[in-house]
Amino acid sequence: MAPPLRDIECFARVARHLGFSRAAAELGMSQPAVSQAVARLERQLGVVLFERTSRAVRLTPAGAALLPYADTLLETAAAFAGEAARLAAPPRPSIRLAYAPLVGGLAARAARRLAEREPPIDVELRPLGRRAAAEGLARGEVPAALLSAPFPLGCATAARFHVTVAHLAVPAGDPLAALPRLTPALLGRHKILLPRVRPPGGMWARLAGTLRGAYQHHEVGDDVDDFAALLDLVAAGIGLLPAPLLLTASIRRPDVRYVPFDAGDLRLTYALAWPAGSASAEVTTLAHAVQETLWTR
Repeated sequence: MAPPLRDIECFARVARHLGFSRAAAELGMSQPAVSQAVARLERQLGVVLFERTSRAVRLTPAGAALLPYADTLLETAAAFAGEAARLAAPPRPSIRLAYAPLVGGLAARAARRLAEREPPIDVELRPLGRRAAAEGLARGEVPAALLSAPFPLGCATAARFHVTVAHLAVPAGDPLAALPRLTPALLGRHKILLPRVRPPGGMWARLAGTLRGAYQHHEVGDDVDDFAALLDLVAAGIGLLPAPLLLTASIRRPDVRYVPFDAGDLRLTYALAWPAGSASAEVTTLAHAVQETLWTR
């Protein structure tokens, strides 16, 4: 039969410290008990593991050869016990959260807050555009989403907050980059990157109303969700991008400049949204975590 794992562990600890006293202290055993365990292992294996003198303990060639196997056995046993404990534990609650890339920092901080609470909640983060997030909510693929207004019909919202848009991202070599401030009147025939879908009363509709002329709009998609990706279009000279403060504070590029933009009160509104009437305990806890994160940022 295989030797007891406890005897193998005693051998490995004595080999590590080359002494019985320190090994016994580490194992929480008496020194005689450790000595007996090693002697028992030597008898069962039929080999001498240590050379013992009154002053020193040394591994024999057989002990040195067997030590790596002992370490492997102990590591495997520890992994076995750890996996068994994981399987025996009740599953941790979890929730999927879709979010617009611009507010990814907020989503990450809320996820960390939930992971550190007791009991913890695992958050699976899914960066999605507004349309994809709304469709995910409708199909039940994600129970909650951090997205911009207008919010999907039939959804409840919490933790609303505003992101100010007070700059234009312009190519670094453009003459506009040298100006201290920009207004719609100064843009001339420059194109502005806008979404195709601009709900009445929203920030994009108000901005489009101040920009008149056939050359001043360049529609980049139904929605503008990933502002960071659109900086590539700015650098290429395709258009100027209204830049939220979250973007100007987090992303700096040598080929793009952020110039203050005076076009009235431009703000994007975001919130945590979920299908009305289907708020689980995890969604409710997530809403509190997002609100707390906004209070403490």
